Amino acid sequence: MSAPLAGIKVVEMTSVVLGPYACQMLGDLGAEVVKIEPPGGDTNRNLGPHRRHADMSSLFLTCNRNKRSVVLDLKAEAGHAAACKIIRDADVLVHNFRPRAMERLRLGYEAVREWNPRIVYCATYGYGKRGPYGNKGALDDSIQAASGIAELQGMVEGEPRYLPTIIADKTTALFVTQAVLAALFHRQRSGEGQEIEVPMFESMVSFVMTEHLWGRAFEPPLDKAGYVRLMARHRRPYRTQDGRYLAVLPYWDNHWRTFCELAGRPELVEDARFLNMAKRLANIDESYRVTGEIIAGRNRDEWVELLGETNVPMMVVNSLDDLIDDPHLVATGFWQTMEHPSEGRLRMSSPPINLGASPASIERLPPRLGEHSVEVLAEAGLAEAEIANLLADGVTAVPAE
Repeated sequence: MSAPLAGIKVVEMTSVVLGPYACQMLGDLGAEVVKIEPPGGDTNRNLGPHRRHADMSSLFLTCNRNKRSVVLDLKAEAGHAAACKIIRDADVLVHNFRPRAMERLRLGYEAVREWNPRIVYCATYGYGKRGPYGNKGALDDSIQAASGIAELQGMVEGEPRYLPTIIADKTTALFVTQAVLAALFHRQRSGEGQEIEVPMFESMVSFVMTEHLWGRAFEPPLDKAGYVRLMARHRRPYRTQDGRYLAVLPYWDNHWRTFCELAGRPELVEDARFLNMAKRLANIDESYRVTGEIIAGRNRDEWVELLGETNVPMMVVNSLDDLIDDPHLVATGFWQTMEHPSEGRLRMSSPPINLGASPASIERLPPRLGEHSVEVLAEAGLAEAEIANLLADGVTAVPAE
């Protein structure tokens, strides 16, 4: 079976998580991904635990499978020339340099399309280049602050807080993948490439305000922004009698009826505060508080047995380590263990999408810095002597060990 993106060449010039995660998803779908790294490598190569090589840390390993690594100093004339040769036959270029930086490197869209007019050229960075923030730097935390996520946390925590996950990087990566696939489809029909911009700020405002635009969806406003159910102070996993936690969501009217009857509180079905979804939303803090009091009356496993086969959405609260042995993930083969040639046995998550006719897969394990420099440069048409000169001048490199 052929992968969906088999035959598509992606040149990645990104670091940290946003770009690498997006390009990994393209690689999972079968694209040939060539990752051009500076002599020091992707900055995430050294973040997190490592086994044998400091530049093969956990955070790099989880974002960089299905790629080949080539080292190039793009500021050197010979490095720039080599990069142009690699990009010349590429279908996609993804970078996360700020707009002016790519222009300085002479690798902006207008320059690249002169010699590769079919290129799908995707730039992803903090803020759209047309606005006043266009050349500001950005990391996940600053985008969480700018997009309202930190303040949403403040509404329930008492002060602004960041989510303990890099949600802006990973969500924007999904938008990058969507945009690249759409542009490739457009090129298939029209024959023309195009420039794509996927800014983190705009992506996350779109993401957050889908539900939180609320009363501001109308002009003049019918209410303030913010979906009230999500900001209720009692909205949290419920503590059970034995000190463990459950997510229980008797959300729809039939959920509420089932929950109240099984919990031995049938009178709540007719309670004027909770009579239907609209009433429960209007009294959301009371709804959550009463549900929490009921859950506190039994042990977690009792609730799991009582509600497990019903229509009421319910799940135990997993720790991060619990996920490794979660019975559903084990049964679906989500976790894969693979033998890396230099780093030993690794655990990796499978691609989470299931395509019946053209499945995503892991074909290459994350590369050492410059592992494929010689191979990729030779494929781009450089002679052995030219590659040797690039190595001698430090413009390219291969793994040190």
